[in-house]
Amino acid sequence: MFEETVFEAARVPAHQIRARHDDRTIRVYQAYSPEIADAALAAGTFVAPFKRDRMTWIKPSFTWMGYRCGWATKPGQERALALDMTREGFAWVLAHAALSHFDPRVHRDQAAWKAAMRTSPVRVQWDPERDVHHRPLPHRSVQLGLGGEAVDRYVDEWITAVTDVTPVMRAIRERLADGRVTEARALLPAEPPYPLSAELAEAVNATEEN
Repeated sequence: MFEETVFEAARVPAHQIRARHDDRTIRVYQAYSPEIADAALAAGTFVAPFKRDRMTWIKPSFTWMGYRCGWATKPGQERALALDMTREGFAWVLAHAALSHFDPRVHRDQAAWKAAMRTSPVRVQWDPERDVHHRPLPHRSVQLGLGGEAVDRYVDEWITAVTDVTPVMRAIRERLADGRVTEARALLPAEPPYPLSAELAEAVNATEEN
């Protein structure tokens, strides 16, 4: 069973990974065209016309994905997919990640950051989390960009299930348009904090406190 812990937004650390997960898998989200989405649903993973030679970004936050794709209405992002991937694969992603922006608290200097960027197949980006109205919140949500070896392993080894969550995205949008905000929020999946080792938290610049 997936964990259904509820957390208080006011107490969320600035950089924290929150996701639907169980003891084997973690759920991430992506949005694509109908052609890519239909092929992935049929195959149980990404196949053509999905392109492996492009960086693919995975997002553990359903609400952030809703913001990014306009609740599954933006061109080329009309279909929202939930991808369950192994926790071992997710740990590999975090362990091989480089921050997409220089941070003096993490990097010794610009040269060290650029060296990490050159050698890492994964990018980490922390963006403001969003509420159902797409307004930014004080804490951030992680995006992970997979390229090279990371995207090959994601597609071939780590994805265990593909689910079309487009109907839920659009149902939320419809309720928001009708002013039924409480009903819209009730459709959001619970995303409790995802446990990280100290090493992985350091690798992606996750924080313990606000």
